[in-house]
This record gives sequence, C-alpha cells and structure tokens, in this order.
Amino acid sequence: MEQVDCVVIGAGVVGLAVAREMALQGRETILLEREAAFGTVSSSRNSEVIHAGIYYPKDSLKAKLCVRGNGLLYEYCRSHQVATQPYGKLIVASDRSQIDNLEAILYKAQNNGVPDVRMISGQQAVAMEPQLQCVAAVLSASTGIVDSHGLMLSYLGGFEDAGGMIAYHSPLVSAKLLSPKFGGGFELEIGGSSPMRIGTRLLINCAGLSAPAVASCIEGLNPECVPKAYFAKGNYFSLSGKSPFSHLIYPIPEPGGLGVHLTLDMGGQAKFGPDVEWLDIDSEEQINYTVDPMRGNGFYEAVRRYWPGLKDGALQPDYSGVRAKIVPSGEPAGDFYFDGPEQHGLHGLFNLYGFESPGLTSSLAIAAHLNGLIDAL
Repeated sequence: MEQVDCVVIGAGVVGLAVAREMALQGRETILLEREAAFGTVSSSRNSEVIHAGIYYPKDSLKAKLCVRGNGLLYEYCRSHQVATQPYGKLIVASDRSQIDNLEAILYKAQNNGVPDVRMISGQQAVAMEPQLQCVAAVLSASTGIVDSHGLMLSYLGGFEDAGGMIAYHSPLVSAKLLSPKFGGGFELEIGGSSPMRIGTRLLINCAGLSAPAVASCIEGLNPECVPKAYFAKGNYFSLSGKSPFSHLIYPIPEPGGLGVHLTLDMGGQAKFGPDVEWLDIDSEEQINYTVDPMRGNGFYEAVRRYWPGLKDGALQPDYSGVRAKIVPSGEPAGDFYFDGPEQHGLHGLFNLYGFESPGLTSSLAIAAHLNGLIDAL
C-alpha cells in the first residue's frame, strides 16, 4: 500500500487550490477525482465572478476569506497570466423602498473591509449605464470576472510542478482509521478503473456537492458530524445580441441567492442568473441540469425592474449549476465550514462543507486558512 502525506478528494477549484497549497508546503500529495477531468461539476457551472465580499455577515469565514481571496486572486492571475476582467459591479435599488436595504449592504461591505465600494446616486449610475433604471446604487470596483478554467489549469500546473499527482476516475469507496502503532492516519480504498489502496496521514474532503456523501464513507466518523446536503439549483439565461452594459448589474439580494443579476463573460457577452430553485432530492445523482425555458418568464419580470428595455424573446436558456448548501430553504445562509479534529475528533481529517459562492474567489485564501489549521494540530 502506497503511503503519502496527504490525499485531497475533489478536483474542483477549491480542491485544486488546497492540493496545490499542500504540495507547496512540502507534503507528498495525491488529488483524487471521480470524473474524467478536473472542475467538471460546480466549478464549471457558475458565473465566474470575482466577488468583493460585500454580502456576508461580519467576521464570518465567507466575509474574511472572500475579502482576502479577492486580493490574492487578482495578484495570482496577474503573476500567472490567467485572464481577468475587472468590470466592476453596480448593486441597484430599483425604487425608493429598497434604499434602506441598499444602505445596509454598503454598511455590511464597509464592516467587512471591502475596498473600493461606495454609494452613488441614480443619476450617477445612469450616467455610467444609460440603459439602467435605478434610484441609487452601490458601486464595487473590485468585482470582476476570471477565466475559471484557465485558473484551475494554472492551479493544477502548480500542484504538479510541486510534485503532486492527480488520479482521475478515482472515487473514494471507503476510509478507515489506521492504528496509532502503525503511525495513524487513514487507509483509503479507491474505486474506478484502477482500484487501489492508499495510506495517508492527512485526508481532506473537498468534494463540494458530494462532501457529505464522501464523509459518510469514512469509518469512525460520527454520523451526527455529517451535515445533510441541500441542493439549490441556479438557472442561467443568455442574452441574444450585444450587451448594453459594461458593468455587472445586481439587484437587491433574495433569500438563497443574490437575485437575477447580469454578468458578463470574458468577451463581454451578457447572461442573467442564477435564480434559486430548491430541489427536492436526496443526492447529487438526482440532479437534472436542464434549464426549463418557462423559468424565463420570471427572468423577464426580475430583469425589467432594472432594465426596462429588455425585449421579448431576447433571453435564451443557457446552463445551470447547483449550490452546495448545508442549510435548507428558509434558513439564514450558511457559512463555510471547516470540519476538523476539534469538531469530530479524528486526527488528520478535514471535511469542507458548504463551499458554495464565494468559493471561487476565496480559493487561495481557503487553502491558506486550511494550511494554518493543519499546522496548528
């Protein structure tokens, strides 16, 4: 049985960032991915937005790691030739009844230490974006877009350059504790086309949507320590024709998400979404990623509150993604949750739960934070 220092499960953007950090710290690391390629689930089904850290409760991990991650990500992309577009973002109040909510968003952003964020009048916003309808807006200059595939490819290259190895088609079947007299750690049974066993001192579960299911394969882990997975689908519609906007446009947030917003891709093409569609399912295998064209009716209504000029028939069903949530509909949004030995009692095991947005933005900060937790063991 091969023995390594660290095994990371899941090659999405967070798993790749974590594996890279582990290898850079000198740990012999293997990254396990059940699919045929990296980043094929949640990491390929998002808006690619570099968030500023505006919306999250003060002192939450999402707030801290997003604000830190924003700066780290822009610097990383500059130094590693990964494409970004710092479009900036306008969060808009479409009528006077939303002004208090908008001021609360600005206050939260300032408390979180978000740089380059300020309130502007409706006239100033419309001067910047003539097609926009709003009475006031919050301008976030540090919000942008990143080429997420290029970023993940760069993370993978850094991981492999530091001596790491990735194994595709390699789902975790089971993990069991090794006796302390043999040095402790875990013995992993890996399935797929080339089944194998691996011994590891550190086991890090970065399986995203499947993190609770992966954790349930770990013998000796108290089931009460494994949260139930909840699935909130986000549908996207693309805009036919050229975008009339040069900034990302966000309405006031809604429960479970940030409202139907307009984002731009690296080439300036506009898309709208995601909305929030809670799925009544028990496992990731039951997800249907098809976008129902009828949901477009709700998109037109939501978008026209801030863009009245949206024409009938301009939106086309595009793609969807699913958020990795550990709290149900109707509950306050959950925080990032690092479930380590202090929580579950198994030395060397870390489960990362609820790593939805802003996981992409926070990926480098998440990896550094986790390394600090490991060093403190």
